[in-house]
Amino acid sequence: MVDHSFADLSLAALYDGLNPWGAGDDFCLDLVMSARAVLDVGCGTGRLLHRARRDGHAGRLMGIDPAAAMLVQARQREPGVEWALGELRTMAWHGEFDLVVMTGHAFQVLVTDEELRLALRAVRAALAPEGRFVFETRNPAARAWETWTPDRERRLAAPDGSVVRVWHEVESAPAADRVTFTETFAGGCWPQPQVSRTTLRFLDGDALTGFLAGAGLTVAERYGDWDRGPLTAASPEIITVARPTH
Repeated sequence: MVDHSFADLSLAALYDGLNPWGAGDDFCLDLVMSARAVLDVGCGTGRLLHRARRDGHAGRLMGIDPAAAMLVQARQREPGVEWALGELRTMAWHGEFDLVVMTGHAFQVLVTDEELRLALRAVRAALAPEGRFVFETRNPAARAWETWTPDRERRLAAPDGSVVRVWHEVESAPAADRVTFTETFAGGCWPQPQVSRTTLRFLDGDALTGFLAGAGLTVAERYGDWDRGPLTAASPEIITVARPTH
């Protein structure tokens, strides 16, 4: 099921304001620009592939997302990219892509083992023999969820100029490697606050490597930050570059 914050048009329009372009986008854009054919899984509002096309990428660019409201933003932004509504695991792939990317911590919405296995097998099927799969997850050792508290409220302007307040709240103590939290939007065009509920999975490096290996993928590079620093307990991210196992 798609989170309310992605399924509702008025909330999807706020995504880029809440998640401005950053170092992770630059990291992925460099890889996109060097690849002939690219698949962006969980492409959201489409800004990565839009930027690539704007910067001169002349090859195949395709974005897939299960949230129709997010794809409305993507199609309006860049009609010169293939946009597909759906999920990675429900499509048929035949080695078409030199690069598959999952940005914005989209990998963490794959909560169950079966979801992970099916998605990673689909990535493997989509990759050319020398292709690369790039994704990032939050490092569980850094315990990012401890900062998801109502007192860290953010404010931003909605497209109609009204002010929207946004805050997060973890529902309960993390269960195993899963964290469930709410994201609340107040103000704006809504008579009542809008609440979106999300569960994310926090896997460590060893667990990620195991799931990748089970799908026929091998870790080629791994970093703890977008400056390509080593992965440590204090690293905010686990950034993985994987290749098909030969």
